[in-house]
This record gives sequence, structure tokens and C-alpha cells, in this order.
Amino acid sequence: MLQMNQGTPVEILLVEDNPGDVRLTVEGLKEGKVKNNLHVVADGVEALAFLRKEGQYGDAIRPDLILLDLNLPKKDGREVLTEIKSDPDLAHIPVVVLTTSKAEQDILKAYSLHANCYITKPVDLDQFISVVESIEDFWFTIVKLPRDAQE
Repeated sequence: MLQMNQGTPVEILLVEDNPGDVRLTVEGLKEGKVKNNLHVVADGVEALAFLRKEGQYGDAIRPDLILLDLNLPKKDGREVLTEIKSDPDLAHIPVVVLTTSKAEQDILKAYSLHANCYITKPVDLDQFISVVESIEDFWFTIVKLPRDAQE
């Protein structure tokens, strides 16, 4: 199990193409109480390459949590989520959909593709940072996650 008190930072993969949202996420994670390493990729193709340790990501560390935007270039978040959850080597990694969409169809689709949760990004700066802190608190303080056996 992933233990927070061992001083080992948790690995987070943020799949986000909006530089402003990346900055806000970084800020929210800095404010949090869990030591973490944040890895950022800007599109779905890069996300899958990172997760599969392909190309420039050959020595990438398997994330403990994925924060996934839905509206991405090259390969959208729905396609990325489908590939993650259908790959036995990746399926156990929790995926938090963090997106601007409030559309019921997007929410239903994300859960049908086995997203672990769906969060709509707030537009307010303080609320956005608070949401990121809450994600971190929930996934790394309350929930027990398995450590990847391959690491």
C-alpha cells in the first residue's frame, strides 16, 4: 500500500493542455500537505507515451494518480481514459477527470469508461486551488492506493 508517512513523494501525472490550469494545479499541490512529484504532459498521445514508457518517456515513473482533462489535442481525454482502463498494466491507476465540462453526457461517459471520479474545474482561482488541495487530500490521505509492483 502507498504510505504517506514514509517520505516518498507521490507521483502525479497531469494531462492538461492549458498552461493556466497547469499553473493553478501546481499552485494547489504546493499548498497541499503531501510531498509529490508532478509530471505534466499536454496531450493524449504524450500521456499514453508517458504511461507506457515510450520514446522520450522511457524512464518515466508510473504515477500513483492521473489528473486528466477531457478536451485535449491529438487524442482527447475520453480516448486516453479508454486506453488506460483497457490496459491491464495501467487500469489500476486512479484517474480523476478534471475538466471544464459540466455536460451530463461527459460525466456519464467518463464514469462508463471507469473514471474514478469527475470534477468540474472552478473558474475562480481560490476555488480551483481548493479543489486541487481536496483531490490531493482525498487520494493521498484518506484512500489507500497500491504501490505499483513494477517500480
